[in-house]
Amino acid sequence: MTTYIIRRIMLMIPTLIGITIMVFAISRIAPGDPVSLSMGPGGQLDAQRAADVREARMKLYGLDKPVPVQYAKWFLRVVRFDFGDSLKHHRPVIDIIKERFPITLTLNLIAFFLIYLISMPMGILAAVKHKRFFDRASSVLLFMLWALPSMWVGQMMIGYLCGPTFLNWFPPAGLSSNNAEILPFFPWLLDRFWHLTLPVLCLTYGGFAYLTKQVRAGMLENLRADYVRTARSKGLSNWTVVIKHAFRNSVIPVITIMATLIPALLGGSVIIEQIFSIPGMGMLAFEAVTTRDYNVVMAVATIGGLLNLVGLLLGDIAYAMVDPRINFEETE
Repeated sequence: MTTYIIRRIMLMIPTLIGITIMVFAISRIAPGDPVSLSMGPGGQLDAQRAADVREARMKLYGLDKPVPVQYAKWFLRVVRFDFGDSLKHHRPVIDIIKERFPITLTLNLIAFFLIYLISMPMGILAAVKHKRFFDRASSVLLFMLWALPSMWVGQMMIGYLCGPTFLNWFPPAGLSSNNAEILPFFPWLLDRFWHLTLPVLCLTYGGFAYLTKQVRAGMLENLRADYVRTARSKGLSNWTVVIKHAFRNSVIPVITIMATLIPALLGGSVIIEQIFSIPGMGMLAFEAVTTRDYNVVMAVATIGGLLNLVGLLLGDIAYAMVDPRINFEETE
């Protein structure tokens, strides 16, 4: 296993480099650039002066160099853990990420925990109660949740649960109330969770619906297997048969989903953070793309690609831990 992990880590390096090359090329091919956007519409400067200003800014940002040269300079900085300065905020990108990443990470870890906390027992129960009322009712509910787009759900939540016209139970935006920093710790914590409730729900319901269906399908397949019938014939309790035997062999597909769920949640944060005005990595990525803030775009893409690769590696390691029959050393 150690040899396999080392090989996978070594393979992650060229894969990540390939991801950064693709994102860098696409960002440069896309129409528009930060200099043009910062200068605004024409007519404010005469043509000659505007050209001089544009040339000076392109040189300042290093955008006057060929694209391969720009990438090489960026890559050499990243090796030293330096993503450069934001073209919009005029601050080091790494400092901005240090401010934004904990917010998105907190949001997604809560959603990740809730997804597994609810979907695992619900999927097991739906399989055990196959074709009964709970199974049919939960299947309809899960199908409805899976079909609802998070953008629409978020807007409906703001309209009906936040606006004064209706219930007005939750704040519509932000992470905390005004002057929340002067509150004691526990009131501040409750205020923070109060603001995060709706964004977390928007991030949770889709993954929860999908994962529950996967757990149910895996459990149904294993509950029909011969080894389960043999376990029942030995007089083992229903709880032992379901949890120790059937569920243990249904975990591998769930691990596959787990390996990609956190990167998927981070991607979904782009929409949710925009809807609820949460200053996390999702909003930062959206702003960077719209303003052509290349250094921030590349930093977010690099972090996202790294998370995907690490998630896949952890998934493979979890396979071997759950199922001793899986031995990656023999497949090399």
